[in-house]
Amino acid sequence: MARPQTDLEAGREQLLDITVGLIEERGTAALTVTDIAARAGMSPASLYRYFDSKEAVIEAVAERWFQPLLAMAEDVLASDLPPRRKMFEFYARRFAYLRATWERDPVAFTTYCELGEEHFELIRSYVDLGDHYLATIIGEAMADGYFAGLELDESISLVNQMTATYCTIGAMQPIMPKLSEEKLARIIDAVFDGLSATDRGARSVTGLRAA
Repeated sequence: MARPQTDLEAGREQLLDITVGLIEERGTAALTVTDIAARAGMSPASLYRYFDSKEAVIEAVAERWFQPLLAMAEDVLASDLPPRRKMFEFYARRFAYLRATWERDPVAFTTYCELGEEHFELIRSYVDLGDHYLATIIGEAMADGYFAGLELDESISLVNQMTATYCTIGAMQPIMPKLSEEKLARIIDAVFDGLSATDRGARSVTGLRAA
C-alpha cells in the first residue's frame, strides 16, 4: 500500500502540474516563479516553501519526465533476456513511450525538447545514467563475444551514434513519423552483427576521384 502524501508533497505535485501547464503554454524562457505562484493562487514567498528557485522547479519537472523512462530501462536490465534482445527492448520501450507522448501533443513534445536544450546541466545526470544502463548491456554482450577488439567506452560511443534517433528526443522529434520498431530492430541487428574493431575495408579505400 502506497504511503499517503504529506501536505508538502501534495503541494509540490500541485505546483509541478501548474508548472507543466505553463511550460506547455509559453516555454521556460519567460516563465517566472511569480507566474507559477499566481497560477497557484499563492504568493511567491509561499511557493518558496516548496521549491527554493525556478531551477529547482524545472529540475523537478525533468525528474517527473524521466521517471517512467528510467523505470522502463531498469525493468529491461533486470530481465534475463539475451543481450541483443535486451538492447532492442532498452530502446524500443522508451521509443514507444516517447512516440505516444509526441502523438498526444506534438507542440508540448517540442517544448520539452527545448527545455532539455535550455537546461541541459539539469538533465545531464539522466543522460549519464542512460549511458550507465547501456554500458551494462554492452558488457553482457562483450562477455558473449560481441564487439571484439573494442573497448567499452568506444562501444558505448558507437552504439549511441547508431541509435541516436531512437533515444535523443531532439533528434527524434523532426523525423518521428519515419521511425519504427522494425527499423530499430534492423539497427540493433547491425550493431551486433557488424560492430567490431576489424577493418573490413572502409578505412583502406584510397585514391577516390570524382566521376
